Amino acid sequence: MQVLGNDQTAGAAASAYPHNRAESLPVFRRLCSLGENSLILALASPFLALTHASVQKFLLAVVILDIPFQCGTHLFYNESVEDFGAMGGLSISAVTLALVGLYFAWFIQAAANRTPETRRQLHLGLPLLVYLVFIGISVLVAQDVKLAVFEACLFLESYLLYLYVSNQIRTREDVRFMVTVLLVGGLVESLVMIILSFTGEPSTMWWLPTHIHIETSAREGFMRIGGTVGSPNTASSYLIVLLSTAGGWLFTNLGRLHKILASAVIALGSVALILTFSRGGWMALATSLILFGFFLSRRRGLSLRGPIAILVILTLLYLPFHNVISARLFGEDKGSAASRIPLMYLAFRIFADNPVLGVGANNFSVAMGPYLTAEFRRPSLPCQEVNCRQGFVYAVHDKYLLVLCETGIGGLAAFLAFLFAALRRGWHCWNFRDSFLSPLALGFLVGIAGHMVHMNVDIFRGRPMQQMIWLVAALLVAMHRVHAKASVSEISS
Repeated sequence: MQVLGNDQTAGAAASAYPHNRAESLPVFRRLCSLGENSLILALASPFLALTHASVQKFLLAVVILDIPFQCGTHLFYNESVEDFGAMGGLSISAVTLALVGLYFAWFIQAAANRTPETRRQLHLGLPLLVYLVFIGISVLVAQDVKLAVFEACLFLESYLLYLYVSNQIRTREDVRFMVTVLLVGGLVESLVMIILSFTGEPSTMWWLPTHIHIETSAREGFMRIGGTVGSPNTASSYLIVLLSTAGGWLFTNLGRLHKILASAVIALGSVALILTFSRGGWMALATSLILFGFFLSRRRGLSLRGPIAILVILTLLYLPFHNVISARLFGEDKGSAASRIPLMYLAFRIFADNPVLGVGANNFSVAMGPYLTAEFRRPSLPCQEVNCRQGFVYAVHDKYLLVLCETGIGGLAAFLAFLFAALRRGWHCWNFRDSFLSPLALGFLVGIAGHMVHMNVDIFRGRPMQQMIWLVAALLVAMHRVHAKASVSEISS
């Protein structure tokens, strides 16, 4: 009995051990699985957060606000080449980081929505893509490959911005959000420029990686303000597009707060534009105003209160600055305008020897040495100390000639095709007679046209205006798609 009992006890214990093991293994596996899932979730959570609409809006706001405030730096920076009109370093900015996040979100959403209903044709912007190809090819023939890569990377970043906005902005609310942020950023920038006219100290601002640009000249009797955008000429062109956008915003069917925002931008932005003392910018503004008034006059049913209000505001703002504006327009400029003419001849000589591929992106300043003639003064003499009609050694002050010399005839053709495609799309949106999209498209249209005029007298090499124009062009693509989608929905219903 005792042995039997011992045997039974042993058997019971033996039979109990496998039973306990069978029960414990699934629990252990569930715990391991839970730990693995938690680890995966923890690693993926930052990327999943990017798919949230509020996060994407924040990143888009960063992209838009970085246009005026220019938060970033240049790697491998070489100041000596910047002195002659080249881009002196590899641009890394808030836009760069924001675009990485936006494209991660786009990829994740595309991977999660692989259904026929969610697939749609991708807008590539063929002229812009071809232009980017010409820039890439020009790197192969560049005398200074590093400088060419600097500009090629900037163009690639700008193209990615264009690609994202033109494909991912899908609703009227998205368009309204982006333009509102654009106007708010312009309003703050205008305030900064006006304040700088009183303080007048160029420096970094608030310990941020952004810089303040001011040009002082005791000889000419005024101070030119560039704010955080860049040079005064660059700031003036930014303000032209901004003011044109605000003008179109006034004619939309939005509420009073949006109209107040647009009016404030027009008032403060006009003062900031005056403070740039950019004759090219003022000429671009006149072009935009003439076109704006012409198109509005041909459209029946629109109130004239908006145009009259804009003219009254501009007139009142002009009166306190009448003397300095007249001096800038009609006074002696010490050969500043005449000095651009030798640079144009220089550009034609460079193009004549490099008509197909050009001398390479961002390489005009490097390649111009053998083409300099006796009319150019020595670089050691500062421009402001020379009162003559001689040329100064710098990149040609004409964006079209600069593109022609650096990327060849094909690059210029693609560049112009992109600009005229944007104008054409803006014209189509204006003709939609949509109470929201059409006036806004008109503002974009005349803003781009004004900038195209300004490009005849400056290089616009840097990031601000390139990304501003490409952003506006992408918004026109998105607005065109929004209206087309709404039309299809109305027909189907």
